[in-house]
Amino acid sequence: MHTNYYFIKQLVPALQLQLLSTSTPVASDKSVHGLGLRFMECFSQDRDEVVLVFAQAKGKANYYRPFYIKATLRPDFSGLFFPDTVQRARTNSVDLFNSVVSEPGKERAVLGVRSFLNERCLAILLEDDFTLVFKFFGNRPNLLAFQGNKVIDLFNRQLATDEDLRLDAFDRPIDQSYTAFEQAHFDHRKLFPTFGKVVNKWIDHRARQVGIELGSRESWSIIQDAVRQLEQPHYYLIRLDHKPTLSLLPFDAQADDPPPREYNDPIEAANRFFVALNGLTTFELEKANLFRLIEKRRKRAEAQIDISLQRLMLKEEGASHEEIGHILMANLHDISSTPSVKSPERLTLYDFYRDRPIDIKLKPDLSPQKNAENYYRKAKNEKIEEQHLHDQIAAREAELIRIEQQKADLATIQSLKELRKYVKQHNLLSEGILASTGEVAALFKEVTYEGFRILIGRNAKNNDLLTQRYTYKDDLWLHARDVTGSHVVVKYKAGKTFPRSVIERAAELAAWYSRRRTDSLCPVIVTPKKYVRKPKGLAEGQVLVEKEDVVLVVPKGE
Repeated sequence: MHTNYYFIKQLVPALQLQLLSTSTPVASDKSVHGLGLRFMECFSQDRDEVVLVFAQAKGKANYYRPFYIKATLRPDFSGLFFPDTVQRARTNSVDLFNSVVSEPGKERAVLGVRSFLNERCLAILLEDDFTLVFKFFGNRPNLLAFQGNKVIDLFNRQLATDEDLRLDAFDRPIDQSYTAFEQAHFDHRKLFPTFGKVVNKWIDHRARQVGIELGSRESWSIIQDAVRQLEQPHYYLIRLDHKPTLSLLPFDAQADDPPPREYNDPIEAANRFFVALNGLTTFELEKANLFRLIEKRRKRAEAQIDISLQRLMLKEEGASHEEIGHILMANLHDISSTPSVKSPERLTLYDFYRDRPIDIKLKPDLSPQKNAENYYRKAKNEKIEEQHLHDQIAAREAELIRIEQQKADLATIQSLKELRKYVKQHNLLSEGILASTGEVAALFKEVTYEGFRILIGRNAKNNDLLTQRYTYKDDLWLHARDVTGSHVVVKYKAGKTFPRSVIERAAELAAWYSRRRTDSLCPVIVTPKKYVRKPKGLAEGQVLVEKEDVVLVVPKGE
């Protein structure tokens, strides 16, 4: 929760006290600025970190009361740290935001600090209508400099769409009344997207404690209790999902976990969290990431079982295609005595399987016999699909058993060497899923298969970024046909053709990350990137494909 909206909201007044300080300068500095501290410099000595320095001074050489903000802006982790001192290296250090940092003696004063409604952003307001905005959006964190309403500089220039952001568009009003809760079918996640994983986990745990089902009217009281505590929080350093976590809500310590530590100051809480997180050993970090990876796979397997069971239940409730074919053939004499007579669009016949009328949809340009043949043909595919669903359920149930065994095995491992040996033996990091040991996570989902990199877009904007900026003419481009979904790219390897197995695996992923995820079979467009264009005027994520092949695959995730 260190970048949660509610934490940022509580952090603002604490930063106001630090940055708007008007303490008397030291004797050698006769002037008193009267506003806040001044933005003295901004630099980076790590590709994913930026340091901002605020002080009262005439120039960089004689700071008075410097206040440092160190921002980590990695796609896999972002947050703010407030160290007492920062030693700037003489080499491998670069000045940033020169358009905002003024010449010595004319540094811009801080006018205020603010958060944004229902958004994970924090802004520092400076003189001359400049604003520095820390943006903590999922895997796209950034530091932006605005003058007025327009972006004039940014830290991570690869996030090109950030250049189009407008300062007055950050606030996000959301109706969070009980009426809106009813209209959202009692799904609090739609009303409170600002809660995040930690708060939702607390709400889920609290609901189980008191015996209330989430998604019901009664859960409103728990949600309001969470909001009340988030608005006037204490700050708890806990261990959640095997890693240090900053929470605004109290959690009971689990077995073998240290007791929660409580703080009243958000700056101190943020600093303690960063120290605890950076103090993790490589073994602890890799083990925690493996537990999270396995838990993610468990939830995915359970969701797939639920979807498959629902599809089977729907099939059992209605008449099968084979039964409809039999019903049509048994009632031919009631439909027409002449084969050349065309069928109506819909027909109500007697269903002798269930002893009731049944409404059957027909193709009017075909005879009743031909319509029955169509239903018999569909019945063959229906049986294949049913068998596929049964096979899917069995495979996922076997995967759940395997996951529980892996969790038990990992809990007993006590050394890094033993951990990595187990990971290799059981192929836990297959499909290119990396245990994070400090590597920078990609902008896109990434899978490695038979040595080929497969990149997957996350949403419409991200699809455009992948296809337009990170894909070259010889790369292979895939997309589920005729439905919305992720752009998928197989990166070209010099001198090598794309194996059929790699194309099919990428097609499975394209089908999985599309609206056809639950279909038994999905057609997927496959074409070199050079045949994919985006003319002006197309919506985000939309492209034109000039030449294509189509493969038919079963949707399959990572």
